[in-house]
Amino acid sequence: MTDALLHKARVHYEQRFGKPAALAAFAPGRVEVLGNHTDYNEGYVLSAAISCGTCFVAGRRSDSACVIADAMHPDWETRFAADNPAPVPDPAWSNYCRGVWAKLGVPPARRTGFNGVIASNVPMGAGLSSSAALEMSTALALQALYRLRKEPLELAKIGQAAEHEFAGVKCGLLDQITSLFGKADSLVLTDFRTLAVETVPLASHVCLLVCNTRVKHALVDSAYNERRASCEAAAAWFRERLPHPVRHLRDVSMVEWEEHAAAMPATAAKRSAHVIGENERVLRGAALLRDGRLDRFGRLLFDSHASSRLNFQNSCPELDFLVDRAARTPGVLGARLSGGGFGGSCVALVEQDQAAAAGATLARAYDAEYGAPCTVLELRPADGARLVLPGP
Repeated sequence: MTDALLHKARVHYEQRFGKPAALAAFAPGRVEVLGNHTDYNEGYVLSAAISCGTCFVAGRRSDSACVIADAMHPDWETRFAADNPAPVPDPAWSNYCRGVWAKLGVPPARRTGFNGVIASNVPMGAGLSSSAALEMSTALALQALYRLRKEPLELAKIGQAAEHEFAGVKCGLLDQITSLFGKADSLVLTDFRTLAVETVPLASHVCLLVCNTRVKHALVDSAYNERRASCEAAAAWFRERLPHPVRHLRDVSMVEWEEHAAAMPATAAKRSAHVIGENERVLRGAALLRDGRLDRFGRLLFDSHASSRLNFQNSCPELDFLVDRAARTPGVLGARLSGGGFGGSCVALVEQDQAAAAGATLARAYDAEYGAPCTVLELRPADGARLVLPGP
């Protein structure tokens, strides 16, 4: 899959700019497997890089112009001055690249312009983080092109800053970290307090199905902001009552929640129950994966979705339908919504030899229920972002 993308991007580069690209980078999208809305609560997440991603091929120019074209959409192109990469309303995708360029901090003595071409096969709107794939492929390619030396976590923070300041999206670091630190056949376990990252092997006899409902509900941003504010309010409530420091909900145990929940405002109690429970599920899930207990790990995914539906209330009927049907589909060990919720995709852990049949069953059931297609991707965890053509 990477080879085909790279070929498409290189051919488009030569056609557009009249010479071969100097280098290329590839960065994958990601899927959140367990740990929902825990990152901004300084908690834990299990995620996976996927084989779908974005290639960015590039070469230096002698002038100050920066030109980026899209091999998948030949009429999409953006241009800006190397010393003025300001965000623009259109094309909106270019703001991720502009922001990365601005935050990389290329020294003035090296700040000539560049030509770039992107090519991506991350499905848009499926919750697989096409934005982080674009940011990290851009960052790796331009870092190599201008001979910069930045650590992966610094690149992740550059991508996050690009989203915050250029794209106007107040994301956490989950997407960028997973794209950079992904490892084939393994999940990425991230501690969002320390930003410590490790990988946990995923047994070879299972895979992931990502089922995209194609649902995008209105008011998602305001709902996300409300959930985040509720978590902050709950942490402040516990801070005044527990005998130890509480910076975020990560610092509260489920035992402590059970002792105090009856006295809490009802909404704050529900929201905090989800986050506290998710953190415990992630840590328990990582231990189960190491022990090869895939059946019990799968049940944690179902538990996670139930908490999302009842406590965090960030599911929707379409996601609930898929998870419920997955629970009754042969070969499925667990399923839950993935990402922010309110629409998007669910992820299921499935026995590899039954994955195709399970995916077809879920797609047919969804189409029969909603009269609309549900796209299903069968995925294994993949390696993270990397250069795929050597630099100068």
